[in-house]
Amino acid sequence: VQLQASGGGAVQAGASLRLSCTTSLFGFPTWGLGWFRQPPGKEREFVAFYGRTDLGSPTVAYADPVKGRFTISRDNDKKTVSLQMDNLKPEDTATYYCGQHRGNNYTLTANYIRWGQGTQVTVSS
Repeated sequence: VQLQASGGGAVQAGASLRLSCTTSLFGFPTWGLGWFRQPPGKEREFVAFYGRTDLGSPTVAYADPVKGRFTISRDNDKKTVSLQMDNLKPEDTATYYCGQHRGNNYTLTANYIRWGQGTQVTVSS
């Protein structure tokens, strides 16, 4: 298994969750990693991105709906990328996926070459 997401659960609005994506990627610092989510019946959408760190000054970016509430981080020693989600809202309900990025636009699923299996987040009002 190259990427494995965990940490999802069912919470009430306003709560926090921390998702983790454990990887076995060779050359981990050379890869950008992203989090996406797929709400029920909808397309997979971009959530957050942490760029490669081997060149310095990595890109860190968030989708507008999660800015100020979600924080992405990575640990190169442990080969993990995490997503701290605070002040969760019912509209955050989705299956969350971590992905290995290659290419240009990190907001597009087409530029991800490998995905974890997804972890479910359910937020009730």
